[in-house]
Amino acid sequence: MTAEQIAEWDAELSALTGSLGYLFNRPEPRVVFAQFVEGLLAELPKKNGWTLSERAGHVTADRMQWLLNGSVWDADRLRDAVRDYVIMHLGDQDASLVIDDTQAQKKGAKSVGVAFQHCGLTGDVRNCQSMVMLTYATAAGHAFIDRRLYLPEEWTNDRERCGEAGVPDEITFATKPELAITMLEQARAAHVPFSWVLADAGYGRDPQLRAWCHRRKVPYVFGVPVDLPIDGPAGKPRQPAVKRADDLLHYAKTRDQWERRSCGDGAKGERLYDWTAFAVQVKDENPADGFTHWLVLRRSLHPNRRGKDGQLHREIAYFLVHAPASTTVSEVIARAGGRWQIEEDNEINKQLVGLAQYQVRKWTPWHRHVTACMLATAFLSIQRAAIPEPGQTLESEPDADPEQAPDQGKAPSIDESEAAG
Repeated sequence: MTAEQIAEWDAELSALTGSLGYLFNRPEPRVVFAQFVEGLLAELPKKNGWTLSERAGHVTADRMQWLLNGSVWDADRLRDAVRDYVIMHLGDQDASLVIDDTQAQKKGAKSVGVAFQHCGLTGDVRNCQSMVMLTYATAAGHAFIDRRLYLPEEWTNDRERCGEAGVPDEITFATKPELAITMLEQARAAHVPFSWVLADAGYGRDPQLRAWCHRRKVPYVFGVPVDLPIDGPAGKPRQPAVKRADDLLHYAKTRDQWERRSCGDGAKGERLYDWTAFAVQVKDENPADGFTHWLVLRRSLHPNRRGKDGQLHREIAYFLVHAPASTTVSEVIARAGGRWQIEEDNEINKQLVGLAQYQVRKWTPWHRHVTACMLATAFLSIQRAAIPEPGQTLESEPDADPEQAPDQGKAPSIDESEAAG
């Protein structure tokens, strides 16, 4: 980057934080808020009250701590401003809303929502807080637009403990998929433009979330567990019978109609897998009018999973797709690969702006810190999206690549006559 670009970013950041002055009823927190966000974007080894205060030239951490713990302002109004800022610059009717959760490891039992629970970062159970996040993802860029702190039942069943942590009385237990539905409803109410919803199997296995999409005619690609109950469409009976998702693996091997395709670029280049798909019916669930359900299988290129037989096998992932019948397999694969964008957002937020480095314990300051981090990374994503690709100017569009033209109609591997039954 050039010094001129850095100066432009600095001016735009000042304009952004200045435009949010309406959140505060006094000038002092407006100034400290701007310093707080600038500190989140600065190169600091840790992003906590002391390091942010030292960078801002404060003698103590009191002003930064007061911004999060004591001053009067609404973190949900800031969240709405972050969402509107992202939509203003990245808004696209073809966007995806991506759901996932991430964790912050903590010590002790006082931090709001902390409990021994699954930690995605380490893959085991440990003392942590879990937050459900919603990313707005487009071809131009992606950023968080909403968040919910997950409170385990051991918290919501203990109202005294909740009161000590500042949890509002109206907050009751909600599963992570239920929190995701709340965020999706919030996005619809705000008229956020999007076309698809994406999530991993932790959310795709939830029938309430799937039903929400069915009722609203929302396409989705959800990871699903191997035991998802499915029925084949009407047709001749098959042996063995298909009753769950992994029963289709037998027919996938027999049919042997795998296609090697990329689901997007990763850090090491194209992310290539073998794919195949079946039209299916989900047990006791109907797709929206004009929509259909597919089960898409993704197979790794090389053996990387040890099976019960002790041998290495190629890993198989299962995706349930709810989409208009005319949707192409190319689009489904691209959407299936789109979930990585929220993983990148989780990584950027933790490594660059200190999403999990807060030193607060209560409900309100937690939401303030996390939402300020969302603002900081939204700023980064929007500035990055504005940088032209090499050899391209802001005034010119890249030449179309005829080899990348969209598919016309369904890919041959989706053969409804061969769907499981």
